[in-house]
Amino acid sequence: ASDESVSSDDSKAEDKVEASDESVSSDDSKAEDKVEASDESRADKNSDVSNTYKLPFIIGKKVGMTQLFSNNGDVFPATVIEAGPCYVTQLKTADKEGYNSVQIGFVDEKDSKTNKSLLGHYKKSGVSSKKHLKEFRLEKADKDVELGLELNIGQYNVGEFLTVTGYSKGRGFAGHMKRHNFSGGRASHGKNSVMRKAGSVGAGTDPGKVWLGTRMAGRMGNDKVSIKNLEVLRLDMENNLIFLKGSIPGPNNNIVYLNKSN
Repeated sequence: ASDESVSSDDSKAEDKVEASDESVSSDDSKAEDKVEASDESRADKNSDVSNTYKLPFIIGKKVGMTQLFSNNGDVFPATVIEAGPCYVTQLKTADKEGYNSVQIGFVDEKDSKTNKSLLGHYKKSGVSSKKHLKEFRLEKADKDVELGLELNIGQYNVGEFLTVTGYSKGRGFAGHMKRHNFSGGRASHGKNSVMRKAGSVGAGTDPGKVWLGTRMAGRMGNDKVSIKNLEVLRLDMENNLIFLKGSIPGPNNNIVYLNKSN
């Protein structure tokens, strides 16, 4: 009788352990389901926001140029840009700041290289420190746009036209022939040492000065340049690469700003 009672107690204990294990496993599965559901909802929200027409901009880095071939053998010069992922770091509204805009950040940066004011700025938006920040204006703010949302090239489609803004290559101090494409002086018929000179820059007595804006030697390049209506030829979602038809300003690894053409 004692042996039977002990065995029954052991079986009850085993049943309790199994029941507790099942409850723990069910709790873990519920927690995992909640995490997966939250991740899916966040991903859906990010995808919805990135695909909206009210966020047509993104920050990218010029990788280089290549060639793309069509099915019928046509060749297209293409510029490869690594665009995104970018994250919303600040929202401005017309009620508070006087205009609507979205600030986004690109490329992670170490916190040790970021000052305290920017660290607080990133902490408020819930994103890590970024190397590059850019503010883009909006005519009307979207309710779905919020701090910390991710932007990627999924908001663009093949065949769309984009405007790319960047800074051209800096050439340093250049002469008027290289800078403004002047032809220079004559090299024959008695002319001496005038082949690369600028020539006259104005009269003496009247107006007695050099007009503002006269084309002369000076710093060349490193200017803000925008190239409009560049067609999207291909999208590489896995590597965040976008292929645009034609060339864009600046050297390789140059930061550029992409925006949908009006």
